[in-house]
Amino acid sequence: MIKDIGNTAVGVGIVGLSARSGWAARAHLPALTRLPGYRLRALAASTPKSARAAGETYGIGRTHGSAAELAADPAVDLVVVSVRVPRHREAVLAALAAGKHVLSEWPLGRGVTEAEDLAAAAARAGVRTFAGLQARVAPAVRHLRDLVAEGFVGEVLSTSLVASGRRWGPTFEPGGAYLLDKENGGTMLTIPFGHTVDALTMVLGEFAEVSATTAVRRPLVTEEGSGRAVPMTAEDQIAVSGRLASGAVASVHFRGGLARGTDFHWEINGTDGDLVVTGDHGHLQQARLTVRGARGADTEIAELPVPGRYFDVPELDGLRADPAYNVGVQYARILRDLREGTPTVPDFAHAARRQRLLDAVERAAATGTRVTL
Repeated sequence: MIKDIGNTAVGVGIVGLSARSGWAARAHLPALTRLPGYRLRALAASTPKSARAAGETYGIGRTHGSAAELAADPAVDLVVVSVRVPRHREAVLAALAAGKHVLSEWPLGRGVTEAEDLAAAAARAGVRTFAGLQARVAPAVRHLRDLVAEGFVGEVLSTSLVASGRRWGPTFEPGGAYLLDKENGGTMLTIPFGHTVDALTMVLGEFAEVSATTAVRRPLVTEEGSGRAVPMTAEDQIAVSGRLASGAVASVHFRGGLARGTDFHWEINGTDGDLVVTGDHGHLQQARLTVRGARGADTEIAELPVPGRYFDVPELDGLRADPAYNVGVQYARILRDLREGTPTVPDFAHAARRQRLLDAVERAAATGTRVTL
């Protein structure tokens, strides 16, 4: 039975909160503990022992050794899936079977078929679902969207973006080897490219067609510290060109690792002006961003500071310089969606649509042809 949230505190259970840190501990935990309206009730880890260790670390009494056990916990209203991509399907299906609302990290599934299957299962379950595409709630990205919508550049003619993937370079962090295997679904294409292109489409509209070139330029990389050599099958070069539904031309190039030059540069060029966004790396959902622009008779771009109204969750002000900030803003919107029935946070249907775009990029690169969406 699906529980009505009403105005009560939302009981959260996190699948993947580990005592050994990790993304759930670095981002979800700091955000949830600052926001009113949520109570972190339970966690699940890979084994009962590791779950108990995490519970002791974070002061959470209800611990479970599996996603299914957590989903069955009556204290949990919202199941948060924060595990490696290959384990998303099992955890999400367990939550849906228990009639619980679900927030899944991005990407939703290991490939487009899995994502579409999970979106269909969610529709049958009738619960609220949310995809962790938090780049679209970043204050700088929302500011950029509004500048474009308000006509700062006039009609958008083209957009070009070049970025560094940060990972997928010559070395990898201990414990990060699974990101190197394309079959695991957590790649430069699905993670930083996926987050960034989702924000691009929020600002400028969807792609109508794409062409692409991808390559693995470093087929063998080494582990930091140990020097252990590991093969990499995930592409570390992704170059996409295409046409947006508006007719604007777009190009996006992601490179593995970090560059000595430009790590994030995004231009939007229009009939009346230009906008430029720069950042410290290509994970737009986490990056520190600066927006600049010029229009009309102005020939030099100048910074366009993000107005204070975009920092609209005061409880999170202490996290503004932290990757947890955008995660927290998304949680604030999820709370509103659950209580008021609004659709402000992307759901699983949106996530499946975004993975169809990534699938189109892969097909275009494999066939050397233009793919229409």
